[in-house]
Amino acid sequence: MSDIRYTKDHEYLILDGDVATVGITDFAQKQLGDVVFVDLPAIGRKVTKGGDAAVVESVKAASDVYAPVTGEVVAVNDAIVDTPATVNEDAHGAGWFMKIKIADKGEPPI
Repeated sequence: MSDIRYTKDHEYLILDGDVATVGITDFAQKQLGDVVFVDLPAIGRKVTKGGDAAVVESVKAASDVYAPVTGEVVAVNDAIVDTPATVNEDAHGAGWFMKIKIADKGEPPI
């Protein structure tokens, strides 16, 4: 069973066991406007809760995407690198950014 949570910085994470699927909220993509570029972390990269994990750029601004949990990036959504507008079209579905294997399941996500 999956569990969705939201951060104060407008990232979402969908928990499925010890893996969190991370992206930006629909609200965030609307505030950014047309997304034109996404920079994703490398698979295997260690991320720290609250630290920079990815970058999303729109016609208006560039924003960091923060890791809501500490762990290791186990998958990235290469499709949004090729077609960044997917983030605008389906932020909570096909527009996900990365999957993080959570290092400490006792650590609450932000």
